[in-house]
Amino acid sequence: MLYLDHAATTVVRPEVRDAMAPFLDDAFGNPSGIHGVSRRAKNAMEEARELAAQLLGAAQPLEIVFTGGGTEADNLAVLGAALAGGERRRVVTTPIEHEAVLESAHFAARLGCEMVVVPVDGEGRIDPQVMAAACNDGSVVSVMPANNETGAIQPVAEVAALVHARGGSVVHTDAVQAFISEHITVATTGADMISIAAHKLGGPKGAGLLYVRNGIELEPVLHGGGQELGRRSGTHNVAGIVGLVAAMEASAADRDAFRLRVGGARDRFEEVLRAELGDISLTVGEPRLVQHSHLRIPGVASETLLIRLDQAGVAAAAGSACQSGAIEMSHVLEAMGAAEAVAAESVRFTFGWVNDVADGEEAAKRVAAVAGGLR
Repeated sequence: MLYLDHAATTVVRPEVRDAMAPFLDDAFGNPSGIHGVSRRAKNAMEEARELAAQLLGAAQPLEIVFTGGGTEADNLAVLGAALAGGERRRVVTTPIEHEAVLESAHFAARLGCEMVVVPVDGEGRIDPQVMAAACNDGSVVSVMPANNETGAIQPVAEVAALVHARGGSVVHTDAVQAFISEHITVATTGADMISIAAHKLGGPKGAGLLYVRNGIELEPVLHGGGQELGRRSGTHNVAGIVGLVAAMEASAADRDAFRLRVGGARDRFEEVLRAELGDISLTVGEPRLVQHSHLRIPGVASETLLIRLDQAGVAAAAGSACQSGAIEMSHVLEAMGAAEAVAAESVRFTFGWVNDVADGEEAAKRVAAVAGGLR
C-alpha cells in the first residue's frame, strides 16, 4: 500500500516506539504517586516537558501543558482563554481552521462570547491587517500556520505582531499539521499558545500539548484532580507524552532532510500526474506545505476515485479525516469560494517521513491509471 494520507495520521517512528516501551512495561506508574514506580514515570514526564520547551523555544518548562491530543489542546486554548477570569472575550478566527478550533469558538459563543470569523481569499489565505482589525482589546485570536487540508501557509507571525501591537489580545496557533515540516517555535510564530499532536509527527495517537505563554490565564476544560497546575486534570499518559516529545525531537532533527526528500516526492508526483493526465489543477499555490498535494482531476468524482485508489493500493483522502469518514463539501473549500462541482473532484494526497521520490512517481502512475479508467 502506498500510504499518502499522512495529514490524517502517520506511522510511528521506530525511535518513538523504543522511547515509549519502558513506560508500557516496568515504568508504568501513575506519575502522581509517591513510590518508586511512580517517581520514574514522573521523572520521564518532566524530562519530556523540558525537552518540549526547548524544542518550541519556551521560556520555561511549565509553559508546556500535556493534553490528550490536538483537539483537546485547541479546546483548551480557545475556550480556556475565552472564558478565563470569568470574562466573556471576543474570539477571532478564520473559516478554514480545524473543526477543533471552529467548534470551540462556536461553543464559546453559546456561552456568551462574541465570535468573529475573518474571511479568506480564493487560496484560503487571510489578510493580517483585516485579522488584526477584527480584534478588540481582549480578543482570543486563533489562526493556523498551515491548513491541514490544502497545505496553504498562513502569515501567522505577521498576524501575531499586528494583534499584539493593539494590546490585550492573545494569539493561538494550531500547528498540528505544520510542525513536522515547518520551523514552529514561539519566536517564529509569535504566538502565545501553540497546539501540537503526536500522531502527525510519527508519534502515537492520543497525545498532544499546548504551549501557554507564562501569565496567560486559562479556564480548565477538564476538571478533576488538578494535574498540569490545574490547567488539565486527568491521569497523565506517560508513554504517550514520552512518545510525543520523541516524535517532536525526531521531526526537528530530520526537518531539512524531510523537506528535501518529501518535497521531492510530492513534486515528482505532481509532475508525473500532470504528464499522464494533462489537466489536473492544484488548489493552492506557494507557499504551501511540502508534503501536501491538494488537487482536482476534472471529470473524476473524488469519492469514486478514492474507492478505486484503495483497491489499487493507494491511500488518499477528500477533505479532512476528522469528518467521521463522511465525504461532503469541505468547509475549507467552501470558505475559499470553490464551486460544489470543483470540490466534488478534489483530492488530498499527503506524503510523510516514510516516502521518497520513487513513491511519488509510482503513486502518480497508479492515480493516472485509475483516473484515466474512470474518465
